[in-house]
Amino acid sequence: MADIYNGTYLSMMEKVIVSWSGGKDSALSLYEIQRDGNYQVVSLLTSISEPHDRVSMHGVRRTLLEQQSRALGLPLIKIPIPRECSEEEYESRLMDVLGKVKSDGINHVVFGDIFLEWIKEYREKNLSRLGMTPILPIWGRETLELTRSFISLGFKAVITCVNTKLMPRSFLGKVLDENFLSELPPGVDPAGENGEFHSFVFAGPIFRQSIPFALGRTVTRDSYYFRDLLPSEGSADEKRH
Repeated sequence: MADIYNGTYLSMMEKVIVSWSGGKDSALSLYEIQRDGNYQVVSLLTSISEPHDRVSMHGVRRTLLEQQSRALGLPLIKIPIPRECSEEEYESRLMDVLGKVKSDGINHVVFGDIFLEWIKEYREKNLSRLGMTPILPIWGRETLELTRSFISLGFKAVITCVNTKLMPRSFLGKVLDENFLSELPPGVDPAGENGEFHSFVFAGPIFRQSIPFALGRTVTRDSYYFRDLLPSEGSADEKRH
């Protein structure tokens, strides 16, 4: 009876996909939408830079996102992004992938946006072209409270990217914890919502196991410092330093 009940319950839930960068906001959004009880997450969606084989902006290797995907028990849908991709080309590729998602009966995409209204409107405009709508589980939350909630829930994340104009490179490779928050320069949003920093989540309540990695070299690209993360064996706690 339990199996029959569970199958019936899942069939009644609205299927969604989660926009996935591998960072803290997408992880917390996945956590919240899974707790909601009205939605069934069927896959993750990410953009991968073809020249670098890394997730766009965060600079994390595709292989590490695939490890996250396995640890979450969710398939990863990848949108390949070519070098010097125009906004029109990006949207075309996004619409192609989302069109296939829509044809599978999925009408919603979950995002980890917090307060940037222009991004929210951009999501709504693009998805409306396909008759889809965004879901924003952490929208409107105060960012210091939100980040502290992320920490207290047991998530662990490492800083992979910082804006050179707003933060020193010494923040790269640090674990996102209370010490990190206390050391942030004045004016930097605690959640990095203005693009001050990006992260990679390697453990937490939604993961079946932690993601092992080692810290690699630091590079500068445009206005950002990036710290490479190298796939590794063993536990993430042992290997991250």
